Amino acid sequence: MKRLLLYGIASLIIGLSLATDAHAQLAGLPGAFSRMGLGARGMGMGNAMTAVTTGDLTGYYNPALAAFQEQHATGLSYGLLTLDRSFNTLFYTQALPPSAGLSFGVINAGVKNIDGRDGDGFQTGALSTSENEFLLSFALRPSKKFSIGVSTKIFYYHLYDKINSSAFGLDFGFLWRPSERVTVGGSLRDALAKYQWDTSDLYGQSGNSTIEHFPVLRTLGVAYRGDLYLVSAETELTAENTTLLRAGAEWIPIPELALRAGVDHWNAKQKEEASPTFGMSLHLPVDGWAPTLEYAFAAEPYALSAIHTISLSVRF
Repeated sequence: MKRLLLYGIASLIIGLSLATDAHAQLAGLPGAFSRMGLGARGMGMGNAMTAVTTGDLTGYYNPALAAFQEQHATGLSYGLLTLDRSFNTLFYTQALPPSAGLSFGVINAGVKNIDGRDGDGFQTGALSTSENEFLLSFALRPSKKFSIGVSTKIFYYHLYDKINSSAFGLDFGFLWRPSERVTVGGSLRDALAKYQWDTSDLYGQSGNSTIEHFPVLRTLGVAYRGDLYLVSAETELTAENTTLLRAGAEWIPIPELALRAGVDHWNAKQKEEASPTFGMSLHLPVDGWAPTLEYAFAAEPYALSAIHTISLSVRF
C-alpha cells in the first residue's frame, strides 16, 4: 500500500514539473465560472476533490463519486465577490441501491450594475450578464472498490440583449479504492462543450458568427483518509498540454468541527497565480437531520479582494 501511495505522489510531482502558465490561459477560455468550484467544502480544500469519497459528494468534481454517497444530501452556497459579481451553487445527491448514485447541480454566476453607454458616451442604463450550468450525474459501482460515472451538462450564457448562447457537454470519471484509506480518481470534463455566438440580430449585416470551444480538462487525483484527517492532491491537464496542481487537507478535531486548507491553480512557472484557500464547517445533527454550515476563503490572483463562500448542506 505504501508503494501505491508513493506511485501516486510521484505522478503528481511529475505533473508539477511539467506545469506551465495554465491558470492564466484557462481564465480567458469559455466556461471559466464553472471551474471555480462547488460549495465551501471543496473550495476550502483547494478544489482537490477528484478522489474524495467522504462527506457531501456531488458529480461536479468527478461523476463517479455519486455512487459513494450513503445518504441523501443537498446544499446551497452563496459567494461574496467584489466588482458586483455573483456566484451561487445548488446540489442534490442520493444513493440508488444497491450500487449506484445520482447527483444534480446548478451553478450561477454573473455581473450586475454594469454602466451601459452608447457610441456617444451617454448612459443607456445598467447592464448585467448571467452564466449558468446545469449538471446531472449518474454513477455505478461494479464492485465495492471501483466506480464509473458520466455527467451531462447544459450551459446557458446571457451576455447582452439578443446575444445569448448555450452549450452541451459531457464529463466522465472513475474512482478506485484499493483500501479503506486510499482512493484514486480521475475525470475528463467538458467534452464537446462550445459556445456559438451570432450577433447578426444586434448588428445586422455587420454581425458575425463565432464558435468558442471549452477547454477539455483531464484530472488525476489521490486521497488518503486518516482517523481525524483527510489529505488530497491532484493534477489537471488540458488539451493545450498545460498542467495545474491542487492540494487540500481537512482536520476534524471533534465531530462537530472541521478545519480545512488548500492551494488551487498552482504551477511551477507562475507561482503568483496560486490561490491559497482556507475553510471550516460546523456540523450540528438534529433529530435525524445533519445540517452543516460551512465557510471558505479563496484568494484571487490580481483581484481587489478574496472570494468568501458560505454554504448550508443537509444529509437525511
